[in-house]
Amino acid sequence: MPYLHIQISGAADNALAEQVASTASELTARLLHKDPALTAVVIDFVPAPQWFVAGQRLAQGTRRSYHWTVSITDETNTKAEKAAYLAAVHQAMDELLGGAVEHSYTHVIDARAAAYGFGGRTQEWRYQQAR
Repeated sequence: MPYLHIQISGAADNALAEQVASTASELTARLLHKDPALTAVVIDFVPAPQWFVAGQRLAQGTRRSYHWTVSITDETNTKAEKAAYLAAVHQAMDELLGGAVEHSYTHVIDARAAAYGFGGRTQEWRYQQAR
């Protein structure tokens, strides 16, 4: 039941948002073994003049940046799986943004099962019920 929030520098682009959302779901399912039917993805575009790197605005239309967060239940993925995911995210975003990625970040948030859930139930509750 991962939740992904992806911010991308530049003007809003519905076609790009759809590609990124599809890629996010696919990578999260394939590399982190998460159910795509329970995966939520939110894409936000941040105008280049409002995105700063090293105190400088990104130049309009040249380099792009992204910030990708995915919330998953703690202890459900290995360090190696998360490292492979981070590498795949960067490669995919570099391709989707035309090879112009600059100072971009990916954060896998390992949320405690007792403090994370969906549909009004924690992941810990689901784990206990499955036993």
